[in-house]
Amino acid sequence: MDALADLDRRIAGCRACPRLVDWREEVARTKRAAFADQTYWGRPVPGFGPPDARLLIVGLAPAAHGGNRTGRMFTGDRSGDVLYQALYDVGLASQPTSVAVDDGLELYGVRVTAPVHCAPPANKPTPGERETCRTWLVQELRLLRPTVRAIVVLGAFGWQATLPALAETGWSVPRPRPAFAHGARVALGGHDGHDGHAGLCGLELFGCFHVSQRNTFTGRLTPAMLREVLRTAAKAAGLPEISEVSGTPGTP
Repeated sequence: MDALADLDRRIAGCRACPRLVDWREEVARTKRAAFADQTYWGRPVPGFGPPDARLLIVGLAPAAHGGNRTGRMFTGDRSGDVLYQALYDVGLASQPTSVAVDDGLELYGVRVTAPVHCAPPANKPTPGERETCRTWLVQELRLLRPTVRAIVVLGAFGWQATLPALAETGWSVPRPRPAFAHGARVALGGHDGHDGHAGLCGLELFGCFHVSQRNTFTGRLTPAMLREVLRTAAKAAGLPEISEVSGTPGTP
């Protein structure tokens, strides 16, 4: 727990990518009119969720007026509205909304992170920025190794960033590397520790269209599609049985 909290603090202080530093800080200064009275976070946004998570969700990067404003992944923007509603619906979150770091939201057995921790211009990090930030994802994966058993990756950018990070962390990634697709499911092998390193359990990797407005407004990704991926991944991760969506979400 202390190691992951320390990692989060170090991520929040990173200034490795000049273009991203300039952009996130400029957005925090100029603000959006609707949030003119708020103090923006304006720094890299660390992951969110318990340190013993069995399921990891990997996005793309914080939104300029979402995570870059609030300081928490998928918080304060419409993409987050969709994601956290789905997590709540399948029993993985304590509430259906995520609006601020002090709103009381808890995740059950789930952690949310991203391969790029700074808000990028036009929501498009460069490949170089993705590679620079990969060291943080690798460190986070190493700290989660004892418990994580499944990963849901939102979108092709995150998929391309996550596969090499998993390989660097020690999981066995198939060759050729599997292509991204919504509903993709890939088993990654671990190792038994006979090579002198601690044993590493295998895990399941799932692909899901990103919860961006481009996908959700057009119906490319529906709430039912997202819930199905989350429910399947949670089961693969060994989380308690999750009920179908009803008046009362399932209780982990």
